[in-house]
Amino acid sequence: MGLLLCSLTMDITYSHKVSHGWGLRQSLFWLWLTLLTAFVLIFSFPNDYNLVVGAVAPRDIRAPMDFTYISEIRTQQARKEAVRQVAPVYTSPDFNLARQQYDRARQVLAYLRELRADIYASEAQGYAWVLAVPELADLPLSTVNLLLDMSEVSWNRVQMETLNLVDQIMRQQRIREEDLANVRANVSNLVALDLGQDEALVVDELVQRFLKPNVFYDVAATEAARQAARDAVGPTFRTLRSGEVIVREGNVVSELDVEALHELGLLTQTWDWGDFAFMLLLAGIAVFTLGFYLWRFQIEVLNTVSTEFLFVLLLSMFLLLARVLIKSGDVLPYLFPAAALAMLLTTTVGLPTAVGALIFTGAVAGWIAGRSLGFALFVMLGGIVGALTLPRYEQTGTIFRSGLLSGLLSAATLFAFNASDFRTDPLPLLLQAGGCVAGGIISGGLTVGGLFLLAPLFGLTTTFRLTELSRPNHPLLQQMLREAPATFNHVMMVASLSEQAAERIGANALLTRVGAYYHDIGKLARPYFFVENQQGLSNPHDRLDPYTSVDVLKGHIRDGLKLARQYRLPARVCAFIPEHHGTTRASFFYRKAVEAAGGEADLVDESQFRYPGPVPQSRETLLVMLADGSEAATRARRPATPEELASVVSAIFEQRMMDGQLDDCPITMKELHIVKATYIELLRGAFHPRIQYPEPKEPPVMGERKLA
Repeated sequence: MGLLLCSLTMDITYSHKVSHGWGLRQSLFWLWLTLLTAFVLIFSFPNDYNLVVGAVAPRDIRAPMDFTYISEIRTQQARKEAVRQVAPVYTSPDFNLARQQYDRARQVLAYLRELRADIYASEAQGYAWVLAVPELADLPLSTVNLLLDMSEVSWNRVQMETLNLVDQIMRQQRIREEDLANVRANVSNLVALDLGQDEALVVDELVQRFLKPNVFYDVAATEAARQAARDAVGPTFRTLRSGEVIVREGNVVSELDVEALHELGLLTQTWDWGDFAFMLLLAGIAVFTLGFYLWRFQIEVLNTVSTEFLFVLLLSMFLLLARVLIKSGDVLPYLFPAAALAMLLTTTVGLPTAVGALIFTGAVAGWIAGRSLGFALFVMLGGIVGALTLPRYEQTGTIFRSGLLSGLLSAATLFAFNASDFRTDPLPLLLQAGGCVAGGIISGGLTVGGLFLLAPLFGLTTTFRLTELSRPNHPLLQQMLREAPATFNHVMMVASLSEQAAERIGANALLTRVGAYYHDIGKLARPYFFVENQQGLSNPHDRLDPYTSVDVLKGHIRDGLKLARQYRLPARVCAFIPEHHGTTRASFFYRKAVEAAGGEADLVDESQFRYPGPVPQSRETLLVMLADGSEAATRARRPATPEELASVVSAIFEQRMMDGQLDDCPITMKELHIVKATYIELLRGAFHPRIQYPEPKEPPVMGERKLA
């Protein structure tokens, strides 16, 4: 276990380089998270009753909690009723059809007029020719006889009235197929009263045969109207109160009862391999989405063993906690400390990871709570508020404040989803809101405890740990003060410079200050080999060759990292030890080596005179590098004027830039100008020239007279 923790602690890095076992590690971590999520999703519902539609309830079954769900059965019933009330839709009257029938009536009447004028046709031929007209094929023989035998005056009146009625009825009435018989039966009531009985009979028979439906059933429009009516009916909600009887003992179970039991998770479910496969697929999709989100927005989480292990560990613990709490009654689900997960991940891994984990956890929690969107938002919003309100330098008080704000917002979310319940029965909702606030306070306590527990195990750089390291009574700082006081003064000055610059460019000022405190702890191994600690003593480097001297200088990096591991300094603080020199060259000893080689620079391996690096990987370590160089150069050269001091500091910045020490650091030129101006301003105040005051004269002795 100790070896595991040691390897995890030493592996922290913020580069995006893929390690040798990266693929295997991702497979193991994400497979574990997928299986755990599938387990939580599958076994989320307690199953009590094995009932089907038509069965007899063995006892009273009551709702275990207040619960509102969308009743598909009632919704479908309401939609069927809405569809039933939609009247069939017919097309508008077809005036072309009216004109067509009017023209046809004129043609037939013209034909009959010519037939009547044929004096050579026999009576049988006349009958046959009349019945040959398709519309008149079923015309009664008595009517045919009247039509052929009536006078010309009567015939003219019949023609006019027939055309008039066909025009009137076909244009002014909406005739459906099913109404055609009624319309034809009503023709006799529309015949003009000034016609004789025989004339009216012929008109009636003729007009009926030229009437056709002029509006038709519109299938598409009717279906659209029915669909609109169906869509207009929204979901029907059914609310069950805690303790309400769903099915009484001895009653036959209905579809509505089964639906309610299913929504409450009270039906015994028989899982088959298909169900397991579905849940595993669902969990896999959710976990893959979370992994893709991290790869897109904070890939360093995936590239570091300890960080990824911490992320998976915290997420697993809170998923299991959600499984236990959410199915444990009416109030306990609202104690779920989502804000603790958010704040722990924000302080240890980063805000993007915390937001992704909260969305993932909220979705799973909503599923556990009966696929509740309200509970999912309750978890997500409460946790995200806890993460967003957490200040940059978290303290115990601010953590509890963020937890409390998270609880209050969760309570507000709860009220928003259950406002109607508050008017009818406010007590349960008030108890649940109290659980939300209590859960926020619990989140604060879990965060504080979790940080103290996880920080040493994973080498985390938390504000609590940094605050502890910044205290002057730390053993390393006390040892530096006793054994290397000049180095102690140097690191204090570097800390002041770099902290002020960090504040002005928005970097982590606390981390910068603490990193500056410990960047030179390696000098404690051999303090008198460094010029600031010699205090007028002989310089031991005068007796050493330049290769040995530079090895001693570079050794303070190795010694510093060794001390850092011994005192379990966080990895981000350890980064200041090698990165504050980067890969710069020890120019003094390099020149000595060149001189010893007779001025032949080609005979000297320059790489032996460069520090091992790496170059600064963060703005904080770069600020300490620049402050270290600027303070040392200013102390060595003692510039007499502000202009000389500015020139010295600018030269340090230029050298570091030209030497490639800024290549891997995410800092802008604007920020560099601010840093340079800050260092010049502060160093000018620290190394300003002193006024030489004259020696004070001895005051004359009292009573002594001045001799003339």
